[in-house]
Amino acid sequence: MRSTITKTILVFLLGLILLFTGYYYIFYNKPTLPKGIYQIEEGFKLEIIASEPLIEAPVAMDFDDEGRMWVVEMKGYMQNLEDSGAELPNGTITILEDLDNDGIADHSKKFIDSLVLPRAIALVYGGLLYAEPPNLWFVNIKNDKPTHKILVDSLYSDGGSVEHQPNGLMMHIDNWIYNAKSNFRYQMKNEKWVKEPTSFRGQWGITKDNFGRLYYNNNSTQLIGDYVLPNTAIKNHYSKPNSVLNKTLTPDQRVYPLHPTSVNRGDQRWVLDWDGFLVNVTSACGPMIYRGDQFPEAYYENAFVCAPEANLVKRNILTYKDNKVTAQQAIPKKEFIASTDEGFRPVNLYNGPDGNMYVVDMHRGIIQDKAFLTPYLQKEYADKKLDTIIGMGRILKVSSQNSTLKESISIGKLDTEALVGLLKSTNGWLRDRAQQLLILKNSDAAIPLLKEMTMNITDPMSQIHAMHTLNGIDALDYELLENILSSNSKKNVISHALVLLEDFASLNHLYSAHKLIEDLLQKNNKEVDLYIAITLGEWVKLSPEKSFHILLKLSHRYKNDKAYQEAIINSLRGTENEFLVFLNQIEDTSSETILLTLLSKTIENKSKDLKNSIYTKTSAGTDSRAAGYKMYRNICAACHGIDGAGIDGLAPPLIESEYVKGSTERLALIILHGLSGPVHVNGKLYDMNGVMPGLANNSDITDKDVQDIISYLNNAFSNKYEDISLEKIKSLRAIKPKKNNTFSEKELLKLNY
Repeated sequence: MRSTITKTILVFLLGLILLFTGYYYIFYNKPTLPKGIYQIEEGFKLEIIASEPLIEAPVAMDFDDEGRMWVVEMKGYMQNLEDSGAELPNGTITILEDLDNDGIADHSKKFIDSLVLPRAIALVYGGLLYAEPPNLWFVNIKNDKPTHKILVDSLYSDGGSVEHQPNGLMMHIDNWIYNAKSNFRYQMKNEKWVKEPTSFRGQWGITKDNFGRLYYNNNSTQLIGDYVLPNTAIKNHYSKPNSVLNKTLTPDQRVYPLHPTSVNRGDQRWVLDWDGFLVNVTSACGPMIYRGDQFPEAYYENAFVCAPEANLVKRNILTYKDNKVTAQQAIPKKEFIASTDEGFRPVNLYNGPDGNMYVVDMHRGIIQDKAFLTPYLQKEYADKKLDTIIGMGRILKVSSQNSTLKESISIGKLDTEALVGLLKSTNGWLRDRAQQLLILKNSDAAIPLLKEMTMNITDPMSQIHAMHTLNGIDALDYELLENILSSNSKKNVISHALVLLEDFASLNHLYSAHKLIEDLLQKNNKEVDLYIAITLGEWVKLSPEKSFHILLKLSHRYKNDKAYQEAIINSLRGTENEFLVFLNQIEDTSSETILLTLLSKTIENKSKDLKNSIYTKTSAGTDSRAAGYKMYRNICAACHGIDGAGIDGLAPPLIESEYVKGSTERLALIILHGLSGPVHVNGKLYDMNGVMPGLANNSDITDKDVQDIISYLNNAFSNKYEDISLEKIKSLRAIKPKKNNTFSEKELLKLNY
């Protein structure tokens, strides 16, 4: 009895010691960056404000109305070189708190756990929108707990690997939620979720500038963007514009890491320089346009981009000219943040409520998804023991050296007047959140304040936010937009007003709208003219001939500029043939070659019902290597091993096997018709009793499946990157073994493939 009591007391005391140690670490031993490992541009400081044990493997985050961070933890991602555990429900969405108000998180609480590879969140409509493949969910929040779970989209991220599934979930100034790696946008209206097509954008991460242009990227291109506001140039379903959407903004993709770099295909020519340093970006992600108010003025609306493979964050200066955007490296041959710490994996960047920039550092050794992991990089990871960097994660804050800790604003507690006032803030995060909260509150008291703000031509940004806030609470009207367009508002304000005006197209407004547009044409402003050309569609339907004259005037003015000609086609949705008749009747149109070519193509597409793919595509799709990896795990790994190393007595290795790195046709024959031993691999005889069955007789396995398996095998177990066509696979089905239903090595080699 006494012994039991003694043990209980000892266990209790040990628990107190461990508890005290944990609290001491969090409250008193604040995490700091190692000296000399991280470099940041002069004038800035980099601080860890959250780290393990509070979080692990963060990939995305958002701030709530109290300034707390909500973090997505993708703990199951590449925990080891074999990718075992990827399907475990160990992902979480965590709330980080700063209880002692020193700017560093010291407490965490789980909001949702048991998730499989969660990837994105957005605090919207008083709840949380989050993505757990393949679903998009929305939950209400009560006392920091999820309630009333709603399935928004069961096909949000249907197909694809972890690297190639939709993500982002960014609420935009137009009150729509946009994504990367997706051609859909979302909105809750009257308590119902709406999903509609939009342009397909990027791979991982999405951001916006103050005007409302969207920016994104893919792994090999730092920054891509749209020249115009979203969903304005794609309203003609039978035309696909390419002059103003998905434009590469960074002509130079160079990176400047501080150390030799371990990247996929680093053994290929020109990927690394002679010293082993990465030449061009290979995993660009998580872009952010800085819209805060704490950096020096020269940094406002700069574009920052993550390059986790090289352990750095890039900075580009944006230039706006003639309806186009370009981006250039800020400082030649120098990165904004660079590190020799190979665990530093910046994957997302965010503007914060305090006007600073936040870096989501997944802090993991393995950053390449298994489906795309080449033998070269796998060996690099193993040799450097990068697979041992696991169970970590950090949120970093970037601030000016001269900045001081600002008291956070509890924006959710502000009254209507104060929220309207925040639409004038120089901090883009505060403007955005104030707009959301005003729409959520839907207070009549906001309407006169917002209408007054729309006429304040000295503050264009607040005018734009006020217009879209009124639109979000169904309080915008034609007369207000008419007044804005008749005022001396800046071109950015006029552009937004023209976009919104189209929703009020009616016969009652037709005469005044045409007069407004004719007056705006007199300004001879390139941006205003482009938005007139893009947004005439509903007015064209009401009065084709009058609108045709306006479009023709714009065509003459910009006859050699394809962007304007595509914009005209965008407004001719449903009236293309009538416009062609109009052109033929009114004058010689031989000089309108671009317009006529586009018009003819659109009419042809319409006759064949060939729509822009965004109106027919239902998901992001699956990369062949990702699909092949999934099949390999299900069909092949049981014998050959998940790592392709083979299993003694069962199957030979695939790594550097001549049957993988050799003839692709021969590999296809083995997959289709099977192989029986003995067999030689890498000079070694494998005299196994078993037989590898072929897949040709399995009615569930298609030629595309075989193509995908080959794509994965070539990528994962050899340095050969050779595709095989579906037609070739189909023809190889007919080349069958002469006996035993499977090829022997001798028979296979005689085929001379």
